[in-house]
Amino acid sequence: MSNILPVIMAGGSGSRLWPLSRQQFPKQFLTLLGNDSMLQTTAQRLKGIEHAPALVICNEEHRFSVAEQFRANAIKTSGIILEPVGRNTAPAIALAAMQALKNGDDPLLLVLAADHVIKDEAAFCASVEQAVPFAQADKLVTFGIVPTAPETGYGYIKRGEVQGDNAGFSVAQFVEKTNLSTAQDYLASGEYYWNSGMFLFKASTYLAELKAHHPDMFSACEQAMAATQADLDFIRVDKAAFEACPDDSVDYAVMEKTTQAVVVPMDCGWSDVGSWSALWEVSDKDEHGNACRGDVITVDTRNTYVHASEKLVTTIGLDDVVVVETKDAILVAKQSEVQQVKKIVEHLKAEARNEWQHHREVYRPWGKYDSIDNGDRFQVKRITVKPGEKLSIQIHHHRAEHWIVVTGTAKITNGDKDILLTENQSTYIPVGVVHALENPGKVPLELIEVQSGSYLGEDDIVRFEDRYGRLDKCNYSPGAA
Repeated sequence: MSNILPVIMAGGSGSRLWPLSRQQFPKQFLTLLGNDSMLQTTAQRLKGIEHAPALVICNEEHRFSVAEQFRANAIKTSGIILEPVGRNTAPAIALAAMQALKNGDDPLLLVLAADHVIKDEAAFCASVEQAVPFAQADKLVTFGIVPTAPETGYGYIKRGEVQGDNAGFSVAQFVEKTNLSTAQDYLASGEYYWNSGMFLFKASTYLAELKAHHPDMFSACEQAMAATQADLDFIRVDKAAFEACPDDSVDYAVMEKTTQAVVVPMDCGWSDVGSWSALWEVSDKDEHGNACRGDVITVDTRNTYVHASEKLVTTIGLDDVVVVETKDAILVAKQSEVQQVKKIVEHLKAEARNEWQHHREVYRPWGKYDSIDNGDRFQVKRITVKPGEKLSIQIHHHRAEHWIVVTGTAKITNGDKDILLTENQSTYIPVGVVHALENPGKVPLELIEVQSGSYLGEDDIVRFEDRYGRLDKCNYSPGAA
């Protein structure tokens, strides 16, 4: 298979897997199965397909997380398109199609979500191979998952007439999520597939259908792509034009309206992992039906999912329960009630708490920081700076800072002085003094930062220089700079 350009949709900030998933670090960046994140696993399953480096689409606020996860696994991309605002899947795919055509080619776009589980990667690749002739013939292929249960949480695709030596079918109907009785009828008929949200079509074919059925969306995307800007590996589109774009899914905008839709069956152990109970279903389990990750001890516990991030988690006498521990939050729920986790997130938002948005440990392009303690007029952070990286040159108006090096070497600008500090050495940065932090060494730099002052908010920062293009953003602390 040649001329395939994977398009990985890495947007979204779902709340159904809270407290692991947060707005600033959503599901696609989590390591839930195996040793890689869902985004990394999505990219790696493409190794069985001949393809160009993937084109990635994500929210602007997630750009460094996306870039770092690809860098960490030494996976090349064809670029990372940044959406200034979320406008659903149809416009996002349009941006990718327009970007692909800029190179003078007309590749087959293999559109994939970054947060799906596929256990049988060989079956996935085989279905993609079956779909190629249809896409080359200007069909819009959607992949229908062969259902294994009367699932009420997925949409369905009803197949029509056989196409191409039984490799696919015309699409008779797209069906929304339904009740259990109807889902049972769908399963018994053998004519329905789960709607996977994965597609294969020519870039030009998709754009022609979008222009025919949703011309205002096509026009808005065309304007957004008219003057893109390159920033490192990122492709920035025109914000005002994209904000004016209608919000709609690819199913509603194109697939339900086109006469060129084909569904190719895929039986590959697929799940969109839309809840903790769904994750339990696809996880490896012990003889008692328990799926455990991290430091976990269970006694008289059955059919339970336990995720321990930092601490030892022990359970006694539980059945059909979900337990998830993170540094700053713990979730305990019945398996049958996990869909209500959204209500917890809504409650956190209403109370203006940070736990729905951030983890205690926050990743930045230069490394990460962990807010390990705070109180009246003070805050303590553990900062890790990757080799060769540098935080922005900045000042604060309301707080002073102490920096104590734990490991590695720190190159520090403190006012008019440049100093090198190593293990157990420290420096004090008064209020209003220009400062910067850099790791000139070959190993990670770790230090403890103690902030003190009348205001410790993340927005008390003025940047003068920043290698990550964030001079127009003033919402990071020095730990987050």
